[in-house]
Amino acid sequence: HSLRHARVRNYVSESEVCKLESVPLDFGDYHPLKPITVTESKTKKMSRKGSTSSTSSSSSSSMLDPLSSVLDGTDPLSLFAAAADPVTTAPPMDGARRKRDKDESSAVGSDFEPWSGKRGEILARYTTTEKLSIVSGGARKATTTGSAVSEKVRTRLEELDDLEEGSQKELLNLTQQDYMNRIEELNQSLKDAWSSDQKVKALKIVIQCSKLLSDTTVIQFYPSKFVLITDILDTFGKLVYERILSMCVDNRVSLPDNFSPESVNDTAKETCLNWFFKIASIRELIPRFYVEAAILKCNKFLSKTGILECLPRLTAMIRGIGDPLVAVYARAYLCRVGMEVAPQLKESLNKNFFDFLLTFKQIHGDTVQNQLVVQCVEIPVYLTLYSPAIDWILQCIAYHAPDVLLTEMMERCKKLGNNALLLNSVMSAFRAEFIAARSMDFIAMIKECDESGFPKHLLFRSLGLNLALADPPESDRLQILNEAWKVITKLKNPQDYINCAEVWVEYTCRHFTKREVNTVLADVIKHMTPDRAFEDAYPQLQSIIQKVITYIYDFALLFSVEKFLPFLDMFQKESVRVEVCKCIMESFIKHQQEPTKDPVILNALLHICKTMHDSVNALTLEDEKRMLAALINGFIKMVSFGRDFEQQLSFYVEARSMFCNLEPVLVQLIHSVNKLAMETRRVMKGNHSRKTAAFVRACVAFCFITIPSLSSIFTRLNLYLHSGQVALANQCLSQADAFFKAAVSLVPEVPKMISVDGKMRPSDAFLLEFLCNFFSTLLVVPDHPEQGVLFLVRGLLNVIQDYTWEDNSDDKVRIYTHVLHLLSAMTQESFIYHVDKVDSNDALYGGDSKFLAEINKLSETVVSQILDHLKTLGKEETLKRQSQLAHYFFNTILAHGDLRNNRLNQLSVNLWNLAQKHGFADTKTMVKTLEYIKRQSKQPEMSHLTDLALRLPLQSRT
Repeated sequence: HSLRHARVRNYVSESEVCKLESVPLDFGDYHPLKPITVTESKTKKMSRKGSTSSTSSSSSSSMLDPLSSVLDGTDPLSLFAAAADPVTTAPPMDGARRKRDKDESSAVGSDFEPWSGKRGEILARYTTTEKLSIVSGGARKATTTGSAVSEKVRTRLEELDDLEEGSQKELLNLTQQDYMNRIEELNQSLKDAWSSDQKVKALKIVIQCSKLLSDTTVIQFYPSKFVLITDILDTFGKLVYERILSMCVDNRVSLPDNFSPESVNDTAKETCLNWFFKIASIRELIPRFYVEAAILKCNKFLSKTGILECLPRLTAMIRGIGDPLVAVYARAYLCRVGMEVAPQLKESLNKNFFDFLLTFKQIHGDTVQNQLVVQCVEIPVYLTLYSPAIDWILQCIAYHAPDVLLTEMMERCKKLGNNALLLNSVMSAFRAEFIAARSMDFIAMIKECDESGFPKHLLFRSLGLNLALADPPESDRLQILNEAWKVITKLKNPQDYINCAEVWVEYTCRHFTKREVNTVLADVIKHMTPDRAFEDAYPQLQSIIQKVITYIYDFALLFSVEKFLPFLDMFQKESVRVEVCKCIMESFIKHQQEPTKDPVILNALLHICKTMHDSVNALTLEDEKRMLAALINGFIKMVSFGRDFEQQLSFYVEARSMFCNLEPVLVQLIHSVNKLAMETRRVMKGNHSRKTAAFVRACVAFCFITIPSLSSIFTRLNLYLHSGQVALANQCLSQADAFFKAAVSLVPEVPKMISVDGKMRPSDAFLLEFLCNFFSTLLVVPDHPEQGVLFLVRGLLNVIQDYTWEDNSDDKVRIYTHVLHLLSAMTQESFIYHVDKVDSNDALYGGDSKFLAEINKLSETVVSQILDHLKTLGKEETLKRQSQLAHYFFNTILAHGDLRNNRLNQLSVNLWNLAQKHGFADTKTMVKTLEYIKRQSKQPEMSHLTDLALRLPLQSRT
């Protein structure tokens, strides 16, 4: 009997010894899951409110919370929050002003949609292809160096006159984009003039811009022009206000938020008055009105009632504006400034609106009609230009207004003829609940409107928007839908039709069954298919799908809406189609609770997933691929045919052929099929019948032919190993061998660097992990009767031997020590673990001496390889690595080797000395190792370690 290298292990008694000692516990006092409330000591920055006294008697009352003590009381989230809130972080001087701005805006609550929210929509909607003209200011620079003050004053007055008399040159034939750029330039030059202290020039620019608001030559562009120019006016108003505010600072203390005019110093008041006088001397009405409205807020510096007195005067001034469109936008601007500065003064806003109602009939007067004829603009188009302004005025009035006031407004609108325009604005501006409750009244009013005026479909669209936000009385719901749809379905223009239908789909989904939803979808298909009208309406069609799946998320119900899939066929542009498919799959994954086998759902979703998969090409980004794969995987995981395993497997086979271009999907399918095989084993309790054995082999074959098509090498390696383990568990021994052989032959192909999350990383750590995992499995794999002893282990060792490792890496030695662990485990009479119903080598060889001799021979080869490597590390720069590896190998021999064997005993002493030889060993570790050996020597069967301990000197570090 040759000398044993590996020590005999008694796994049961070892695990008993290693167990943690159990301590009897009185549960009344303590339970590990009982919340321990820690009492926090006062940390430097901030102590949280509320007491945190201890509820558990086992926690000491003065115990520190370990996390907050490290953080010094400033936890990172509070710091972020502080950084995000400008009020707390603004510089001290500026802080008061910022806070004031905040308070003033908060006089109007967050439920009031601000003007900034409407800007973009107006600019997008009111566009033109006509040429525009703009007046560009006089070229003379503001001269500020005069011989005497009087000279300076004269120059300034001349300049103001100059501007009004017309030293401007007109820029003609601008496109809309040029025009917008030009206005942006003016905005910039206003800021530049202001910062270079040319205040008169700044005022000139503002006057020049306001004048543009009296020009309606390209009338369709007017609402957008209003938005652009009032941006400049707002900038000007802000600059003037902040300039005067900065003059009120005494001894670096700024004014409090709600300052009174008494606390404003004379210089500031003087400057403020000066601005109002300058503006009062502007000759033309429109610029005078707009520029004064822009600095309305500055009245606060002069008197408490300043704003209150100004608003009625400005409201009355608007009566002097002849063009009804220009006038209504002037009113809108006054409301806008008023809501910002004094939202409590709603009276004057109402006055403003009633003024507008009085002049409403002007819209249908001759002057306007003639202007429209000249510009070739139809009445319905012209009337829609009023919407943004009236909507805004009404929104300001309706904000927090009592129902009485709203009803009065409605009555007033009813009394006016041709009131469609007003009606539309009322529906846009009033609270949705108010409108919804009176839906039938509104429908009656809409029906009475004149056909030739404001387009009716826009009225129904506005009503629909309200009904999407608030519910009408239950008894009216069906009648409302019928009345609305009667009008909508008659619309000839596809764009008008879809804008309306999109809004009403939500109402239908919200209150009705799939029958009505189906009818609506069928109607949309009927309108949008002729002349491929759907190509211009993708956003609206997408929105319809989004609404349908928001309300109908039971997919069995959704796909039984027979027009749903034909509706999807309208998305012919690939990018849009894929987006829609993604929405549907996201909804399915979010809402589907139970796995499904419903053929209707499966066919529809396979079709949708196939559409997503087929959109992948060489240019598709990795992120996009990952997202599509995640959605398809979510679907695959939700498919279950219950106990019909064969049907389940054929579904996976079909999915594999459909989704072959997305690697993560193939990986998911392999895992799913492995899971299916293990499920079969569980159902059969490990005793396969002929039928289930054949089925499991089919599953194994599926994995075996799918893995090679994957590109990532570690995915392939791990799946070979995983699938081999599944085959082994199902007693498919030759198939398991095939997987393991494939894995062995793949190891040489592992590249030095691999891509992990888009970055290149060395692969050795991954390979080391994989091989350790592989060795653990190889312990229980039985030898093939026609191959040599341990043929898989030998094969793997040859591959490792030939693999070219990095010069500065010791991974090869680490792998060899793991091989020694494996060989040591293989020499035991009974292995540490087994696979149920599979005989491993311990049962096959029964501790045969030839088998053990083979293992010993292999062990000696491996040990000599390790020692050769240790010798190569004798150079100066590698001594530290040599010391670490020697200690590592020493530990392996101590744990797995039989130290009664003299050669091993001597080898371990040599390694111990080598580890300490050059002073790189960690003394603490060496001391602990020695203590462990002395402790072990007290165990029965281990007394020989006493001698070993005496032969292991501890070298002091010198």
